[in-house]
Amino acid sequence: MVKFEKYKPSKEELEKLNVSDWGIWTKEISTFEWEYDSPETFYVLEGEAEIVSGDEKLTFEPGDLVTCHSGVKCVWNVKKPIKKHYYFGKIDK
Repeated sequence: MVKFEKYKPSKEELEKLNVSDWGIWTKEISTFEWEYDSPETFYVLEGEAEIVSGDEKLTFEPGDLVTCHSGVKCVWNVKKPIKKHYYFGKIDK
């Protein structure tokens, strides 16, 4: 099962997804456990973090659009204070 997906979207893709209307989440440098009950897609505005789930690790930074799939249990390692737009639920890319 694919746990995470990441890519750098174009400005047009961000507009199509209405990313600017999504919620905003911020987090200081920290490490915490998380489980996704539903899929989350987020667009990184500031900072740097990684998500580790089993033997999979995904690092992301400003400009990355990331999807974490439902059912994933992971550990977040926030390396630089992060700010992101986020959306819970399925989206059509």
